[in-house]
Amino acid sequence: MIVHMRERVVAACDGASKGNPGPAGWAWVVSDDERTAARWEAGPLGRATNNVAELTALERLLTAVEPDVPLEIRMDSQYAMKAVTTWLPGWKRNGWKTAAGKPVANQDLVVRIDELLDGRSVEFRYVPAHQVDGDPLNDFADRAASQAASVQKPAGSALGSAEPPPSPDTPKAAAPRKKAPRRTGDGATSRTSSRTIKAKFPGRCLCGRSYAAGESIAKNAQGWGHPECRTAEA
Repeated sequence: MIVHMRERVVAACDGASKGNPGPAGWAWVVSDDERTAARWEAGPLGRATNNVAELTALERLLTAVEPDVPLEIRMDSQYAMKAVTTWLPGWKRNGWKTAAGKPVANQDLVVRIDELLDGRSVEFRYVPAHQVDGDPLNDFADRAASQAASVQKPAGSALGSAEPPPSPDTPKAAAPRKKAPRRTGDGATSRTSSRTIKAKFPGRCLCGRSYAAGESIAKNAQGWGHPECRTAEA
């Protein structure tokens, strides 16, 4: 799917490998508002490394967006970003050899990305992965790539695919702290609970019978009383 736009586009891409090497997948996402996915695509790679998956995701994104569209690309892969922004010029000068004289890893993908970057306006932005309040576009791409690696099937907005599931690697936000329950006159708490406590003071149950101090009582819809008298609403 080719994305036809002329205004600056914010996008993200990511790759995943379950085992590195292992079942791998790639994904990219394009946004209209810098936060939500307007268009996205993901695909399987069979068995591959994480670096291959990351570079493939970038190559597929650059292929999907018209070359005259200014791009901001958010990535969580330091390797893929440095490969195309920092190391690539030196590799080209050295005939696609590293500083140590060894062939550049994943050269075919790096060469293809170099061709796709030629003459176009692209700003790369590093964003950390798997953060509670992390970049939503990178998170979406991460989840889509992970799903593609797991199921080895293509997905995307053009296919009508559902949004990829949450990543198990992203910690959940801490739940808000609950306020302490208010104490009542008989020493019990005001919150309805299934637990029983020992009454500090004598009282009367809703059944009409009284209970003594030290007797086990439980919360019900109308107050405190015998545990066996708890109502369905309690």
